[in-house]
Amino acid sequence: MVKVTLKKNEGRTISSGGLWIFDNEVDCISDKYVNGDIVEVVSYKDDFLGYGYINDNSKILIRLLTRNKDEVIDKKFFKQRLLDAWMYRKDVVDTSSCRIVFSDSDRLPGLIIDKFEDVLVFEIDTLGMDVRKKLLVECMLEILSEDGINIKGVYERSDAKVRELEGLKRIKGFLSEEFDTNIEVIENGVKLLVNVADGQKTGYFLDQKYNHLAIRDICKDKRVLDCCTHTGGFALSAAKVAKEVIGIDASDLAIKQANENSKLNNFTNTSFIVVDVFDYLNECESKHEQFDVVILDPPAFTKSKNSVKNASKGYREINYRAMKILKPGGYLVSCSCSEYMPKDLFLKIINEASRSCHKRLRLVEQRTQGRDHPIILGNNVSEYLKCMIFQVNDR
Repeated sequence: MVKVTLKKNEGRTISSGGLWIFDNEVDCISDKYVNGDIVEVVSYKDDFLGYGYINDNSKILIRLLTRNKDEVIDKKFFKQRLLDAWMYRKDVVDTSSCRIVFSDSDRLPGLIIDKFEDVLVFEIDTLGMDVRKKLLVECMLEILSEDGINIKGVYERSDAKVRELEGLKRIKGFLSEEFDTNIEVIENGVKLLVNVADGQKTGYFLDQKYNHLAIRDICKDKRVLDCCTHTGGFALSAAKVAKEVIGIDASDLAIKQANENSKLNNFTNTSFIVVDVFDYLNECESKHEQFDVVILDPPAFTKSKNSVKNASKGYREINYRAMKILKPGGYLVSCSCSEYMPKDLFLKIINEASRSCHKRLRLVEQRTQGRDHPIILGNNVSEYLKCMIFQVNDR
């Protein structure tokens, strides 16, 4: 096996629990290799650090799979990793629709698998996983079949831009016989249509599933505004108990799907509008229109460290506008899905917004992504979603 030796004082990231080795950390490579091959990683003192797959198209040269010197990276290895991931989900979440594999958090870097009822969606972001695609699908289907679960189809949504950093093309398509890619799922008692071929990410934002449920208590018999509603996740969960729910989004397609989902549940207390969120919030303020609950779940304002400053302005402005149209004692639900927006900074920004509009915040609850998107201590990338619930009062 090819041996990769790190420079002196390198490898600190993997020592703290990470799985990535960058190209500038490497001193030498013992022999020729093919991108995607499994290699052995050692320290400058020749101490064993782990086995991982290599790809010199990427700045992340190696992604570790194991730190156990006695493990063999073969079908048995991958099937056991996938089984571990599935058994964990069975313990902690409703598995009718859930994320089965969450990349590094399940020690399968570059691999995401989502389950929507009887359909699986694979997202493969790295070359090391891409060359093992057929094996991974085979193993996952075997595990679910052995557990009595019949999967009717598998779809691939490997169309994220990050694949280009690995020297891979962005692709999507069937990994099984073709099937209807509009899947009806039930989330917290709400029926939803998920389009795994054309929906966002793998078809739907499963990471907010339990946050959608968490807001119901504060929405009972209330007037609710859901900003950046997408296909209606928060709005439709609120509609189970609210007096009135308005969902807004800039996407015509998203609003069309939200309306379809509302009809699917026979809700009569919802309305969905195609509009820019800042325009709508400003219009509500000018008309003195108020809500009991305002939910903010915008797309990530920052996707890199370099844009955090500008993103902070965006988060400050949207939270400021939302608080201006809340009734005294109303509730603000504010989310950020960017890993580059740390929780402490996010809370600081919201507090600054509250001071600017002379409001006092009571923190009701701090939430993050669902348990099927596990956070690994020492791996900052795995903790990305913030969902803060506040009661807002005048000072």
